[in-house]
Amino acid sequence: MIVIAINAYVTFNGNCRQAVKFYADVFNVEKPEFMTFGQAPPNPEYPLPEEAHDRIMHTRLTINDDVIMFSDTFPGSPYVVGNNVSLVYVSKDEQELRTIFHKLKQGGHITMMDIQETFWSKCYGSVKDQFGIEWQVSH
Repeated sequence: MIVIAINAYVTFNGNCRQAVKFYADVFNVEKPEFMTFGQAPPNPEYPLPEEAHDRIMHTRLTINDDVIMFSDTFPGSPYVVGNNVSLVYVSKDEQELRTIFHKLKQGGHITMMDIQETFWSKCYGSVKDQFGIEWQVSH
C-alpha cells in the first residue's frame, strides 16, 4: 500500500516567524525551527538582498501527525493574503476545538459561522485569523 501525505504550505509576506510561533502556541505543539534565506548557501549569480536575510525560507509544524509547512515570500514576489488557503483542524475533543477556535479568533474574525453544532458536525466553526488565514475546526 502506498501512503501519500498531503501537507498545506502557507506563505507570508515577512511575518512568518510571528505567525508560526502563534500557531505553535494555539495548538500546543513543539516550538518550530526556522531556516532563513540568509542561512542558505550564497549564490554569487544571485546575491541575496539585505531585506531577505531574516525572512523565513522554511519551517513546519506537526499538529496531530499532520505537517503544515510555512515560509515568507522572497522580497518583491507577489503576495495575496489567504488566497485559496483554508486549513481544517479535525478533532474528537470538542473542548479542544472550542479552545483552539477562540484562540484563532483573537485578532481575527468569524467567517462562515461561529463555533456551533451543525448537521454535519457536533462542533464546527470557521474563522480568519489575525494573519489572514482561513481556518475551519470540526468535530
